[in-house]
Amino acid sequence: MPPLSATLGVLATLRADVRRTYDKLDGSRLRRILNTARTPGVHAVVVYRFGQWLREMPAPVRLLLEPDYYLGNALVQFLWGIELPREAKIGPGLRIGHFGGVTISPYAVIGRNCGIAPSVTIGVAGEGERSGAPVIGDDVYIAAGARIFGRIRVGNNVKIGANAVIYRDVPDNAVCALDPGFHIVSMKGNRRLDRAA
Repeated sequence: MPPLSATLGVLATLRADVRRTYDKLDGSRLRRILNTARTPGVHAVVVYRFGQWLREMPAPVRLLLEPDYYLGNALVQFLWGIELPREAKIGPGLRIGHFGGVTISPYAVIGRNCGIAPSVTIGVAGEGERSGAPVIGDDVYIAAGARIFGRIRVGNNVKIGANAVIYRDVPDNAVCALDPGFHIVSMKGNRRLDRAA
């Protein structure tokens, strides 16, 4: 792809990413711009898109700017706890809403307008022919603590609830949730009882 069209494509995609965060914020225009600029997920997406753009550039540009990408990627991982390798294929409108604990496999494929909350893992699992990473459709929201792994497909317009573990295909328009129930396993309480009484 020619450098100019690659640049324009990445800028349009990045604008869609940043716009998703901007649109979720409240306040005046200036306040929303400042809060967007300081959001860890935006920093991660900017570095990710920069890394993708760099792969399309001529060798001298790559040679000059690769250290900047690696430094930016390392800072995003160390400071914000977001692992977003440029090898992952992600459509425009990616929004990582909060700080930390996000791990995305370099083999993952994620569609347009995906929202990812903290402590989400999208990873590789399986052996042999069954080994692979998820393919996630458009307009998917993945809530905090969710784990999606293996060679599976998650459809379009899907909501994955907090702490859900997804290891099989999910059809379009599904809502996946961890069973919110709990079990009482003891009636001994939290405090020690006074045995002298």
